[in-house]
Amino acid sequence: MVRSMVLTMLPLLAALSILQMVSGSVLEAYEEVLLTNPALLILVPVQIGTAGNLGSIMCSRLSTQLHLGTFELAVDNPEVRSNSGAILGLGATVFVVVGFAAWGIGRLLGGTLGLLEVLTISIVSGMLLAVFVVVVSLLAVSTSYRLGYNPDDTTIPVVTNVCDITGVLILFGVITLVL
Repeated sequence: MVRSMVLTMLPLLAALSILQMVSGSVLEAYEEVLLTNPALLILVPVQIGTAGNLGSIMCSRLSTQLHLGTFELAVDNPEVRSNSGAILGLGATVFVVVGFAAWGIGRLLGGTLGLLEVLTISIVSGMLLAVFVVVVSLLAVSTSYRLGYNPDDTTIPVVTNVCDITGVLILFGVITLVL
């Protein structure tokens, strides 16, 4: 069992590590924007970390449902709808709080971005990312199962890594639109 997990996860984790390097290069491209706006610099790890946490929660719940035999990838599945709604609700709550905190800390560090700008960036990018988390989690669990892998082993690393790069891209896309 351990051998099978290692043989499955080693190539997957290697590929995901390369994906993380891409995320780092995207961050480097926005270095000047981040250094001149401390609130945005604060948002980067919090946004992608929160997305990873939301993805981990969603994958864990879906994997449990799969093992219990109650998971079915269908829009009319009440379990899928309730879990998706919970993730979106958590995202909405957390990204508002994160926006206020990033603005406040950014101001303490000498930043000049207004509260409305930081909140808009945090909420819009956070909610886009939360929707992405729901979709990727659903696809990761169902694909992992269809391919014969244990979703408990594969889905959380996949979702958190994919959300890291996507979170950076979404965040900077929204920053570009707002600023």
